[in-house]
Amino acid sequence: MHLGSMGESIKEVLRRNGDAMRPGDVYAINDPYHGGTHLPDVTVVTPVFDEPGEHLLFLVASRGHHAEIGGITPGSMPAFSRTIEEEGVLFDNWLLVREGALRERETRELLTAGPYPSRAPDANLADLHAQIAANEKGIQELRRMIGQFGLDVVHAYMRHVQDNAEESVRRIVGALRDGSYRYETDGGAVIHVAVTVDRAGRGAVLDFAGTSPQQPGNANAPSSVVMAAVLYVFRTLVAEDIPLNSGCLKPLEVRIPEGSMLAPVYPAATVAGNVETSQAVTGALYAALGVQAEGSGTMNNVTFGNDRVQYYETVASGSGAGDGFDGADAVQTHMTNSRLTDPEVLEWRYPVRVESFEVRRDSGGRGHWRGGHGVTRRIRFLEPMTVALLTGHRRVAPYGMAGGTPGALGANLIERADGSVDRLAGCDAADVGPDDVLVVHTPGGGGYGPAPD
Repeated sequence: MHLGSMGESIKEVLRRNGDAMRPGDVYAINDPYHGGTHLPDVTVVTPVFDEPGEHLLFLVASRGHHAEIGGITPGSMPAFSRTIEEEGVLFDNWLLVREGALRERETRELLTAGPYPSRAPDANLADLHAQIAANEKGIQELRRMIGQFGLDVVHAYMRHVQDNAEESVRRIVGALRDGSYRYETDGGAVIHVAVTVDRAGRGAVLDFAGTSPQQPGNANAPSSVVMAAVLYVFRTLVAEDIPLNSGCLKPLEVRIPEGSMLAPVYPAATVAGNVETSQAVTGALYAALGVQAEGSGTMNNVTFGNDRVQYYETVASGSGAGDGFDGADAVQTHMTNSRLTDPEVLEWRYPVRVESFEVRRDSGGRGHWRGGHGVTRRIRFLEPMTVALLTGHRRVAPYGMAGGTPGALGANLIERADGSVDRLAGCDAADVGPDDVLVVHTPGGGGYGPAPD
């Protein structure tokens, strides 16, 4: 998701600043309506000029998920946000560094202003420092490459990378068939996509007409998220080892209805659109293409915290089976690729205990090729906190394909210290106290093909 949508953020910085950019400038953006995804994902963009500082040559960018950026719940992944203001601090084409001078005072003021400011501005500034440094490392490597090969050669090979990606996708598009799919989410919204293949032109039209309108909740996904999902899906269809890049999109025309949940307008909330609707778009595309059964279809987002600490993670599930392969157990699927914090580190830094993290047996869908199993994760809290969950496939099961059965539904529970159990919805929030245990059962992947007798 981060890599696939960063290009849209970079394009917006270039479009909105143009000739105003100077050597030593750095911009920050998380604006979902101008190339961003959701507010925790902050993209830092640095222009790269020639040695005299006269001509813009490249833009280098890094994106990081900030574990706290404000909003109505700690961890900045609220379950019930209805406007962008309730989700945190907005970086709208923010000038972070001007001609080498960090605008720290102004940035701190931005982070601590508004109705729901960041609870950890020092951590935000430290992360922004790290992103600026990452960009500088990228610039150093670019300059080293130019010094070794020359600017003309570097530009030429960057074009070759995109041209090769375009040709690779055109080859596989020619073998695809027209298809469509109506994908229903747990919240009742529908993502509809129709794929029309132009074999003569070796291209395809992806039309999302019929998708539900902008939602009152936070499942709205900016168009940059949709483009990232499209880029990902078609990249996975290419068997060759090519870098992920926007050349993959050149054979594709993507039509997204304005004002739909896939092209929302201000002040729509978007925090779940980036993490959950992106997975739904991916699932809808794979179904329309008839490629494989659905994986978990969710990132299983878990956040918890209070005024002192904030934490965010995504939890593994099962992947979908396909023609010739079983799904994998306990993996991050599709638009998420996060590594969990080691239990020792998590327990050292936060007042929690990881009681168990295990494969959820028999949760994968049955079929000639079995869907992957999900997991069960149990976290015990040692002090009062607020838990927020953004999860999917707690009502609608991940689909099977070609006669395979769906994967098992996920479930979210809190086992209270007094022995009672609270069953939570897929998108929900709850206050927890000492010795309460959060239990997350993640979905399994769908099976493929009729199961043998």
